Amino acid sequence: MFTKIKNDLPAGLVVFLVALPLCLGVALASGAPLLSGVISGIIGGIVVGLLSQSHASVSGPAAGLAAVVLASITQLGQFEVFLLSVVLAGAIQLMIGLAKGGFIANYIPSNVIKGLLAAIGITLILKQIPHAIGFERNVANDFVQQEVSPFFAELLHFFAHFSWGSMIVSAFSILVMLYWDKTPMSKFKFFPASLFVVLLGVALNFIFKTYFPTLYITTAHLVKMPPVTHVSTLITLPAFDNIYNPNVWIVAFTIAVIASLETLLNLEAVENMDPHKRHASPNQELIAQGIGNMLSGMVGGIPITSVIVRSSVNISAGAATKLSAILHGIFLSISVLLLSSFLNLIPLAALASILLLTGYKLAKVSIFTEMYKKGQNQFIPFLATIVGILLTDLLMGVLIGVAINVFYLLKNNYSNPFVLEKESLHVGETIRMKLPNQVTFLNKTSIKTTLWEIPQASKVIIDATYCDFIDNDILELIETYKTTVSTHKAIQLKIIGLKQHYQWEEQIPFHLNALGRD
Repeated sequence: MFTKIKNDLPAGLVVFLVALPLCLGVALASGAPLLSGVISGIIGGIVVGLLSQSHASVSGPAAGLAAVVLASITQLGQFEVFLLSVVLAGAIQLMIGLAKGGFIANYIPSNVIKGLLAAIGITLILKQIPHAIGFERNVANDFVQQEVSPFFAELLHFFAHFSWGSMIVSAFSILVMLYWDKTPMSKFKFFPASLFVVLLGVALNFIFKTYFPTLYITTAHLVKMPPVTHVSTLITLPAFDNIYNPNVWIVAFTIAVIASLETLLNLEAVENMDPHKRHASPNQELIAQGIGNMLSGMVGGIPITSVIVRSSVNISAGAATKLSAILHGIFLSISVLLLSSFLNLIPLAALASILLLTGYKLAKVSIFTEMYKKGQNQFIPFLATIVGILLTDLLMGVLIGVAINVFYLLKNNYSNPFVLEKESLHVGETIRMKLPNQVTFLNKTSIKTTLWEIPQASKVIIDATYCDFIDNDILELIETYKTTVSTHKAIQLKIIGLKQHYQWEEQIPFHLNALGRD
């Protein structure tokens, strides 16, 4: 692994420069102490990097969990109690990995996953607007106390409570990131747009303080990193005395499910981007993530997942092995010890701008139009997932989306389980029912309705030639139709294609003298 240091060292440095503002930004969006984002980034880089088999994936705090973390901290009341949920979530992930449950992501429909990401993007945008304009949060708290929904509380009267300085920083930051790829600066891999935005925010606020005092962004809207005098000052311990609190376990399960899904989906995406197409065990990845989250919760970090932004930067920077991810974690730990005083100069508006663009990429209009063009069986579950997440939580929204997908699956099985044709044979016009590859109890109602409505004295062929499986319920239905309905209605029936492994073949007698054999 260390033979590729000439590739991994610069890649690790580039990922660190991208990850540092993102770690702070995700913690900000999560309503957690900003230091907790950096702590989880360190553990995601060093610990998960060592345990993972992936050579390109980089782990850390993810924007996809920000909404869950924010709601969970509010629900549990204390950050220390939330940390206990993170520890338990890691333990659940570890058990899933050991039980070889890494296949679970394959069973989540893609429209639900896209709805999940779009809902996360919308949530990020709504939550970062107050920071982007310097909105006074105590005003929002007043509305929350008046029982206004906290989801929209911060947006109600922000036009009367904003900071011109924050708005200027946000506007310039967004413009820089939108047009960064068109500038000569984009050629410098060691100087990503997110880092420039952070430095720009600090520089603009210094100019405000010196020349335009009315625009100066006060400490209420700057990063607040506690001074690091000793390593022990970095650590916040979880409240283990809340182990019997059922809400702690509910939050833990929610984090474990969402973090595992996001990690497995990102792992697959990273493998597709990897020029060497290297495969990593999803089960080992869950084990690594589980241990990482247990450790993160133990020392005061927010949840960790594989992160697509950092991973894609890692690949584009030329990383050869997972050493680059480990080095980025080491660089993050050095920054906490040496750069805390500088970090406190960063306007929250600069970090919010980064997250606003991240949210827009997850929920841009083209995603909605693309899903709409795919038809209602794709668009409605996608939209329901978004609405469900925004009105409830991520886990409930995903379950709603999956449930609606199941409804469409049942509907499709009900409405189109066979092909019905009319043929002209030497015995006259014949109705042929061609059964599909798989026939289950879901098809029972439709098959029964069609057979029972066939007119009297008709000639009927039930063709099971292409069936690999026929449910026992369907075989019983065919037997009932043969022995009772067809006899009563003088229908001439022929059944063909039942294979030897269907035991019912011997139990359905054939009286087909009136029809010729095919």
